[in-house]
Amino acid sequence: MHKSLAALGLASILALGVSQGALAAGEKVSVITPFLAAIATGEMIEAFKAKATEYQWTVDVVDTAGDMAAFASRVEDATTSGANAIVLVSVDPAQIQDQVDKAKAAGVPVITIDGAKNAATVLNVTSDNYVLGETMTKFLFDQIGNKGNIVRFFYSAHPGVHQRELALDAALKANPEIKQVADHYVAVPGQIDDSRAAMDAMLLANPGDGAINAVWAAWDEPGIGANLAIEAAGRKGIVIAGIDGNPQAIDLIKACTAYVGTVRQGFGEMANIAAGELNTILAGGSPKADELYAPVELITRESLGVSCP
Repeated sequence: MHKSLAALGLASILALGVSQGALAAGEKVSVITPFLAAIATGEMIEAFKAKATEYQWTVDVVDTAGDMAAFASRVEDATTSGANAIVLVSVDPAQIQDQVDKAKAAGVPVITIDGAKNAATVLNVTSDNYVLGETMTKFLFDQIGNKGNIVRFFYSAHPGVHQRELALDAALKANPEIKQVADHYVAVPGQIDDSRAAMDAMLLANPGDGAINAVWAAWDEPGIGANLAIEAAGRKGIVIAGIDGNPQAIDLIKACTAYVGTVRQGFGEMANIAAGELNTILAGGSPKADELYAPVELITRESLGVSCP
């Protein structure tokens, strides 16, 4: 009788209260990215590591510093070295399809944070990047009265960034009085310095007031670089908007620079969602869906309570 009650008590505790972290405790998780130097990527990985500690996982973080061949090799290494799961951050798994396919065949679940859906992965956690692009573009166009000249900083290799570009393309078609007069495919890593140099060239090629009215930055770091060039050139009448909610971009908004808005992605929330779903996967369950979105927020001078002269 006492044994039965004890067993029942234990079952009740397991059903009601054993920490979700205990479901997959002791697992080895490899977190791999080519872009750890990017602020947003670093934020996601730090948040993921914090949740992993709660879940009692061993986490190995690998950064290949923009080297995609090394990135592919490290994913293959993780598959063959006994990782229980692989987490890819800020990258499209299609760029290393062979390695992702091998992981799946070996029974190693692969998830992506701020990546893209893929037949060989079990989950992607991201923002709705088309909505991000729509939100930022509408705000930027409103800032210039829906007419004028813009320049674009983009990086189509990232699937999420490409969705933002598609939103801009649609907005340009719907607003014929706005013209794109220049664009630049951003070099990654080194995006701030690269974008500053590109903006320097754009300013020289488009001199005079009104030649450029706005900078559309697919994420904040190119916008930060563009702002450096605009300030150095002493050009007025240009506004910048980006995406990510980068702390440096927010500081520029507060300081009444040309930077007027950013759409903050919930990077920490992405990582938390990914870790929670991976915990379920490692315990033998399934994620809620193959793609989940974290919330976003438009940040402007107004939302920050900043009054500029």
